[in-house]
Amino acid sequence: MTSFDRRTFLHTSMLVTGAGLLGACTHQAPLVRSGDPRIQAVEATRRSTGQVRHYTLNAAPGRIDLGGMQVDTWAFNQTLPGPEIRVRKGDTIEARLVNQLPHETSIHWHGMALRNDMDGVPVLTQQAVAAGATFTYRFIADTSGTFWFHPHVGVHLDRGLYAPLIIEDPDEPARYDHDWTVVVDDWIDGVGGQTPDKVLEGLRGMAHGDGSAGHSGHGGGQPAPAMTDGPAMIDAKSDLLGGDAGDVKYPYHLINGRIATNPATFTARPRQRARVRFVNAGGDTAYRVALGGHRMTITHTDGFPVRPAEADSFLLGMGERVDVVVTLASGVFPLVALAEGKDATGLALIRTGAGNPPPATIRPKELNGKLVGYTELTPEPSVLLPEHRPDVEHKLELTGGEKKYEWTINGDTFDPEKVRYRIREGQRARVTFINKTTMWHPMHIHGHTFQINGKGPRKDTVNVLPNQTVTCDFDANNPGQWMTHCHNIYHAETGMQTTIGYEA
Repeated sequence: MTSFDRRTFLHTSMLVTGAGLLGACTHQAPLVRSGDPRIQAVEATRRSTGQVRHYTLNAAPGRIDLGGMQVDTWAFNQTLPGPEIRVRKGDTIEARLVNQLPHETSIHWHGMALRNDMDGVPVLTQQAVAAGATFTYRFIADTSGTFWFHPHVGVHLDRGLYAPLIIEDPDEPARYDHDWTVVVDDWIDGVGGQTPDKVLEGLRGMAHGDGSAGHSGHGGGQPAPAMTDGPAMIDAKSDLLGGDAGDVKYPYHLINGRIATNPATFTARPRQRARVRFVNAGGDTAYRVALGGHRMTITHTDGFPVRPAEADSFLLGMGERVDVVVTLASGVFPLVALAEGKDATGLALIRTGAGNPPPATIRPKELNGKLVGYTELTPEPSVLLPEHRPDVEHKLELTGGEKKYEWTINGDTFDPEKVRYRIREGQRARVTFINKTTMWHPMHIHGHTFQINGKGPRKDTVNVLPNQTVTCDFDANNPGQWMTHCHNIYHAETGMQTTIGYEA
């Protein structure tokens, strides 16, 4: 859209708040649906290298080794995490999904502002890929950074169906010797007969008082009898998360698909510099991350650069990514992901010299050192949105709770046939999350990146604590219908999802 078109368009548009238009006109324009020519037109404007990178992703049941322990789960290409996709900015990704699961599925490319019809949300952007069928995703990856991909069907995310996606920027100076990807995850699938679907059933049963999964005691009413073998948390508390830390008690916390007693190991030489890209692929757990014996420099959040910030630790909510650079000392060091409020850890090792590995239960002092959060991070000037008053604002109250185990937005559960919040191409849009619940929620907006709280970091997923309000501003430049939801998979599946739709 030209600057003239944008000014003319905005002059004739009205301010939108809440769930509808303010003004006398009640007529609603048609929506830009998946397959609309405008989606292809915008894709054609993206800068492309002309290179096409081909991948095949086989989603299938299988037995996976978590480091000496075998579990039956679902995974991409029989690996955990799935195969990393790494391309250069501007390359075209062509990924063929082969669904060998006993269930329909899809792939969502988390954090990518890609073309709408490749976003992987069934009903909204595509039909789910049926069992035994294939679907080819093809899009230009024109934004560099650390991303990942996972299904957007049911609670598939809490199995093994996830993998990192790295878009390299050839113009970014590589001031490091190593580039490592670290994926943290909470794990229950295939352990003691549990599956994510059984966990969800148990949480719903817990809320209805049948005691099928123990009781976390956060939702009010009379608690059901606690059961030690159920997936629900008895008491998960964290001041960092505003109180309630989560619903599900996971038996294991993984780093790069391995349990703490047999951890993944990264090797380097002393005084080398490593860029470490952290991804939280968990279903219900935030992680406090630290590297024993080191201070890290945070350089990126959700793929976007920030001014370098020294930190002993940082918090990583579900769906979030943080990149750090660290200069390595000599020895063997624990890379620890503390399951915030759940008294458990994931572990990897960094080895640069001789020495015995630390115990699996190690908790380095850096976990309690300087923790850097959103307010301490300043985006690089190149990724600051130009100042502009929002043309449209939608206020999304995060509502519901554990009493019925039904999580909602503005009191509504998700209906893929209803587009409740509308925007128009060329607008500066604001989504304001207002948390009315007693739990924290990592909120994710598909297809866009936003500036949080005015001039905060650029992100696509933001943690919203109880009684907290967070503003997310973005330019409406990617037409289509876009999911907005909590990235706690059990909150999303029980209703905390909605749609932001572009009007034609």
